[in-house]
Amino acid sequence: MNARKILAFAIGPIGNAALGLLTLPVITWLFSADDVGRISMLNVAVSFCVLFFSLGLDQAYVREYHGESDRGQLLKNVAFPGLLMIVVISAAFLLFPGSLSALLFEQKDTAISWLIMLILLASFINRFLSLILRMQEKGMAFSLSQLMPKLMTLIVIGLCYVLFTQHTLMQLVVANAVGFIAVSLMLMWSSRADWIAALRSSLDYGKLKAMLKFGYPLILGGLAFWGLTTVDRMFVRAYSGFEQLAIFSVAVSFAGVASILQSVFSTVWAPMVYKLAESNEGGEQQMVTKVTQCMLIAVVCLFSLGGLFSWLVDFVLPANYVNVKYILVASLGFPLLFTLSETTAVGIGLSRKTAYTMLASLSALLINVVANALLVPRFGAGGAAVSTCLAFWAFLILRTEFSIISWKTMPRFEMYFFTFLCLAGASVSALAGEKMKYELFVYWGVLLAVVLVRNLRFLKSFAKR
Repeated sequence: MNARKILAFAIGPIGNAALGLLTLPVITWLFSADDVGRISMLNVAVSFCVLFFSLGLDQAYVREYHGESDRGQLLKNVAFPGLLMIVVISAAFLLFPGSLSALLFEQKDTAISWLIMLILLASFINRFLSLILRMQEKGMAFSLSQLMPKLMTLIVIGLCYVLFTQHTLMQLVVANAVGFIAVSLMLMWSSRADWIAALRSSLDYGKLKAMLKFGYPLILGGLAFWGLTTVDRMFVRAYSGFEQLAIFSVAVSFAGVASILQSVFSTVWAPMVYKLAESNEGGEQQMVTKVTQCMLIAVVCLFSLGGLFSWLVDFVLPANYVNVKYILVASLGFPLLFTLSETTAVGIGLSRKTAYTMLASLSALLINVVANALLVPRFGAGGAAVSTCLAFWAFLILRTEFSIISWKTMPRFEMYFFTFLCLAGASVSALAGEKMKYELFVYWGVLLAVVLVRNLRFLKSFAKR
């Protein structure tokens, strides 16, 4: 994949992050903190839907795409089981009107429940249709699918501001529904040849069984990963309420700017490595080592810059979100450490030993649950942010070591050392940021300087290419 194609894929995450930075302050000023906290539970449900109901077959689609001649049948094989499950479960919820909104928001509302079901269905469809564009390297169309949800949500919220004096949870849910459904329509048009071919194809139960065998560990691993990324919200909701959940979710949303790196890298990395492996040209190990070093530098720099400039969020948020700046750095742990683990864990996918992915996710989830149970009752949103950051540091180490066991060795001590320094600084910021804000400012400045000086020769050689 050349630089032009990578840039095309990057437009979506960059634009999405920019729209998020614009949308988030608007939401915090217009809607109550409780409703902001409630809408974060919708995001939890969406991530569960995509990760669990995909049954690991989305990863099987990426893995088998370049070696499959009948790609319409491949799409049908991977999408049909999860789609059937969603339809059946949605029908079950219809027997108990309003139960879905009560489960997520503690408000029983039939109309909101219907909208939630539409959002979940659309999110599942969007996952598989966007994979088509990703594998075909249609960067601009893929980027548009990333931009549209936030753009449509912002437009609808703007209309709500003009048309209504009171702003409610229903308006937030409608705005999200419009965004997801608009993306579904756009993706269906962009990939119409592919899904029409899938409709005309028949299921190949033999291939489906083989892909389910590949994806089966990813089902449990996906569920564990969902828990890993959402258990913090559940603890905050249970012990601190929706207002603290709003503070936490806003910090996580601002940290989502770092997901630019995650989205772009994850989009191009797996297809690139699998394509190289399929070509039998070799060089995968050298590529992984060099890319890991690049990603480590980027991750440490972003942690440090987050620590140096997190105070800027005070200028765009209401006064009741003053603690966001202290937990923002720890909230970077998920997108940054996960992205770094994507480089080092490639051996698990290449060797098809996906049980290691499940084991890494389950172990990190256990760490997250224990840490949340210890920290959230005392520190609230800050404790949740530290717990998740710690869990993803453990996740990085586990995925790296499992990849080495199943594939080839790689240098990693420096990666563990620098990421531990990031974890330590982020934890102090989240738990005692007000008391140590000046010391932390110096800490992040020194860490930034050290990582740049340490890798100066590598950066110069990289810049000359």
